[in-house]
Amino acid sequence: MTGLVADVLALIVGLDHLAVDFLVAIRDPAITKVMNSVTGLGSATAAAVIVGLFYLAGWHEEVGTSVLALGLTGPVVLTLMGLVQRPFPPEPVCVTSGEMVAHSFPSGHAAGVTVFALLAARSDRLPLAPTALLAGLIAISRMYLGTHYLSDTIAGIGIGAAAFFIATRWLTDSRKAVVDYVRSRSERSVSK
Repeated sequence: MTGLVADVLALIVGLDHLAVDFLVAIRDPAITKVMNSVTGLGSATAAAVIVGLFYLAGWHEEVGTSVLALGLTGPVVLTLMGLVQRPFPPEPVCVTSGEMVAHSFPSGHAAGVTVFALLAARSDRLPLAPTALLAGLIAISRMYLGTHYLSDTIAGIGIGAAAFFIATRWLTDSRKAVVDYVRSRSERSVSK
């Protein structure tokens, strides 16, 4: 089994370095400027603003789902960063200003934007194509800027997706439990 694990890890590291080499080769000042702007849209501050806008719009389901899912991603990402302690890729363009990122694995930006992309897929109020496109661009920007490897970004996407599905399941089950409780209370009061 150890040989298989070593082979899989070697494959992942090889793909990570291929992606880094490609992105370093295509770096251009104009693209870097765009990527620096785009990457900030995946920050915790941007997520808080988006959730605040959902709240102001009265989109309570979107607020609940995003707060719960993002609340799950944060501790998972920070715990994994502390446990894995993977260094940044070589030749980073920048570490996003205002953030204290100590390690590259996993990508918190990718986790957060995945939550919003999946929320758009589930909501009638959010445009799916632009949201998914922006989420993908933010994830790519993290690799382009040298703050994450491909596998860091994929792990972040997986964490965001898992958190989203856990949040929606929990909220759905909670709503059902409340409805069942209210229904049973009203049935008892009618039968008296």
